[in-house]
Amino acid sequence: DIARMDKPGSSATIKPSQGVHIVIDRSFLDSDSAIMIPKTSDGRVLFAIPWYGKVVIGTTDTPLDRISLEPLALDQEINFILGTAGLYMTRPPKREDILCVFAGLRPLAANPANPEATREVSRRHKITLSKSGLLSVIGGKWTTYRCMAMETVDKAEKAGFLRKSKCTTDVMSLLSDENVDRSDRLHIYGDDARQIREMIINEPSMGEKLSPGLPYTEAEIRWICSKEMAVTIEDVLARRTRALLLDARASLLIAPRVAGLMAEEQGHDAQWQADQVESYSKIVKNYI
Repeated sequence: DIARMDKPGSSATIKPSQGVHIVIDRSFLDSDSAIMIPKTSDGRVLFAIPWYGKVVIGTTDTPLDRISLEPLALDQEINFILGTAGLYMTRPPKREDILCVFAGLRPLAANPANPEATREVSRRHKITLSKSGLLSVIGGKWTTYRCMAMETVDKAEKAGFLRKSKCTTDVMSLLSDENVDRSDRLHIYGDDARQIREMIINEPSMGEKLSPGLPYTEAEIRWICSKEMAVTIEDVLARRTRALLLDARASLLIAPRVAGLMAEEQGHDAQWQADQVESYSKIVKNYI
């Protein structure tokens, strides 16, 4: 749509493709290593990866004509993952074994010669500069976002939009973790893990898990609410932590507790807590 604002009649630059993953108990994968299943029936490889004590399996490739903020997994996608993975697991997982199912959209750079294709479309990004000066980043992946950013800024510099300077992204760390024990799950917080540990030392009860099936503690939630700009329960359970994706039902059970902790840290009232739990309950339905 933006490309057509710049040049009416432009061909579509993006071909959306839906990818679905499921999360199941670790007992289904009798290994500490990920496995790759090549040559599946839909022409893609399938991965089963140990993840936070669970196993995440995916992905599918389903071309879409419409996009939404909350994409939903199709039954055929879930059945494909279960059927294919079941050939390689310790036992075939069933629908009731799924702890979470989630879908995402790939913004694939459209192939003008075959606009309906998705599997054949390169996962690489494209950076274009129109005659009017519209600089566009098309396609790409989260796993290459720094490369995308660097190439985009370089192109903007060459076009005279930015002052030239040396790129530092390849040596810039988002969080310093030089002094963090990587065997400790809290290493994901980098040096900030020390603050969370200190909270637990000062008040040991804060180190207790909020749910037997999830690794998160009261100390983490309180720290997230005060330090990581979380505004909603969904922010905490789906984005600052991975509770929703690890076990959607378990995340819903701790939602009232999380709402209470957020209220204490941020000064919300009882009505806010009730509204947040109700809103999060609706979101969880898309993941079970």
